[in-house]
Amino acid sequence: MRWYRKLYLGEQAAEAKYKMFGKIRRGRFQMDTYLITVARGPDNLLEIYSANMLKQPYFKKKSVQDQIYVVGLAKGYDEALEVVRRIIDDVYRKTGAFDVCGCLKFGQSLRSKGNA
Repeated sequence: MRWYRKLYLGEQAAEAKYKMFGKIRRGRFQMDTYLITVARGPDNLLEIYSANMLKQPYFKKKSVQDQIYVVGLAKGYDEALEVVRRIIDDVYRKTGAFDVCGCLKFGQSLRSKGNA
């Protein structure tokens, strides 16, 4: 799993970010914590995952972990939607388009591989 250096954070997530990072990295249960990632398929811009989904066997595979590019962190689903809106607004304002990977210069290898 790769983390964007200038991670987008929701208001509540910003208050507890170090605690949230620690729990995610140690694989601990996280109540109401969401990761915003670059979409792995070409049909979407971003994806929202509950941090608890990372505990599933599928997400523990190295090949899957290498394809997860986290660009945002939120506490609660509504806050996750706000973070997604903020990312899309920033990308559109900077580029006039919706190329999230190109604008953030992060997760571009997912697009070049064409993985779904």
